[in-house]
Amino acid sequence: MKRFYTLVSTEKTPEGWQILLDGRAVKTPMKKTMLVPNEALANLVMNEWSAVEETIDPNTMPLTQILSTQLDRVAAEREAMRGQLLKYLDTDLVCYRTPPNTPEEKTQGEEQDKLWNPWCDWFEKRFGQKLQTTMDIAALKQNAEAHENVKAAVDEMDDLRFTVLQLTVPLSGSLVLALAFVEKELEPRAMYEATHIEERFKDEMYKAEKYGRDPMQEKKETEMMRDLEAARAVLETL
Repeated sequence: MKRFYTLVSTEKTPEGWQILLDGRAVKTPMKKTMLVPNEALANLVMNEWSAVEETIDPNTMPLTQILSTQLDRVAAEREAMRGQLLKYLDTDLVCYRTPPNTPEEKTQGEEQDKLWNPWCDWFEKRFGQKLQTTMDIAALKQNAEAHENVKAAVDEMDDLRFTVLQLTVPLSGSLVLALAFVEKELEPRAMYEATHIEERFKDEMYKAEKYGRDPMQEKKETEMMRDLEAARAVLETL
């Protein structure tokens, strides 16, 4: 869709802040008025709409996407979404390590220990349960207390924080890292690095610095960083 508006502004209402395009409120895909909980976030979203040049592309507007998801999906489907997120605890990225069968795999495993162990330790301190880890392909089953404590923490989140969680869990493959991210313990760049260990080793193996990286993978990773930075910006306003 081509840009159809001239002026972007914000307006405070009893229900929350609105983003206005030539005086008309922005709507979500489900035609709900986009309501923002505070002025700081409203200004960020306003700037996102102001930055549109010729074409409105939702894929390049992560803040708007996050808020639309909150209003259109989380408000109606939170319980079902929560169930899907909690399943990640048994398949969490940081719990499955590379066996040291070759020198390259040994080095990769050491990098996993370096970047993942601190977050396993954080999880134990935060939730009172030690995570199991494995070098096998068989699925783990974390203990019931870990599941219960994580569920309680997720249930305490407001809808916007929950929306950030449901974005970052599948993006990273890790409920542990996503929980740390939502609690602002983990920065976007650090989360990106922790979830791309294997990709970095592949780049070294195939001499990507010399021959160039896979364009599709590079595009995917660029979009991930954009989404993580937008999610962190949302959290900073809360």
